[in-house]
Amino acid sequence: MFFEKHFKVVNGKRLAYIEEGHGDPIVLLHGNPTSSYLWRNVIPELTASGRVIAPDLIGQGDSEKLSVSEGPGRYTFEVAYEYLVGLLSELDAEQNVVLVGHDWGSAIGWAVVTLQTEKVLSWTAMSVPHMKAFSYAYNQDKDQREKSRYIGFFKLPFIPELYFSWNKYSNLKDIWKESSPKQKNIYLNIFQQRGALKAALNWYRANIGVTVEAEDQIAFDDVTVPSQLIWGNRDMALGRTGAELTGNYMKGPYSFIELNAGHWLIQESFPEVSSAIIEHIKKHTEKKNK
Repeated sequence: MFFEKHFKVVNGKRLAYIEEGHGDPIVLLHGNPTSSYLWRNVIPELTASGRVIAPDLIGQGDSEKLSVSEGPGRYTFEVAYEYLVGLLSELDAEQNVVLVGHDWGSAIGWAVVTLQTEKVLSWTAMSVPHMKAFSYAYNQDKDQREKSRYIGFFKLPFIPELYFSWNKYSNLKDIWKESSPKQKNIYLNIFQQRGALKAALNWYRANIGVTVEAEDQIAFDDVTVPSQLIWGNRDMALGRTGAELTGNYMKGPYSFIELNAGHWLIQESFPEVSSAIIEHIKKHTEKKNK
């Protein structure tokens, strides 16, 4: 299923997004390397609950890429967050937000619920734990350090771009192993765009294992927004320690849902994931309306 893309200019850059339905905003944040296309089967399930907005995050999908002259560090959490909240402001979608994220979209979502607590009704993170829990696991947990070895390769200059584009992007297509050939080709058309692959890799180069300037740091404090983390116990990139430690940073209603699945939760466990998202929305929307 395809949805029409719309565009808004935010901070001088053209951002793409899908918008379907009416009511309070339900904002879906994709991960990396994907796009708003990730949510194609979820969107129809949610339009009865509100106004679904699925952006292509800055530098991803059909959204404009940041200038190469700014260097690989330009895709910090703070920068990505500012583009996202700028888009929601342009769309008058800043209040009573239901937030759902996967992978890097979850990382940006954790920033939103930290910095925009009073504007978010509920939060569903998929795969990626609270960022302080991930940071602890990344630095202290043997299993997570093993799972994260690929990040060191992604951060190398030039070589990852050559690796993923080699042999008609065969190595990149292998990442989307849970997607059909047709779906892989749709993603491939996106990442063959000029600068798209470099932009995707620069999210890693800008945020993991680097010193970030004070003005670009996000505290990722405790969370009071009603939240749930959906995690697959066969995730090749994110281990149990970070997932289980996330509860330590939850100071409001919180649930942890463990699935017998890998990283691509929507493709692998769509019924369970969609049901969990819908039930979470209903539960906390009803509380708001009482």
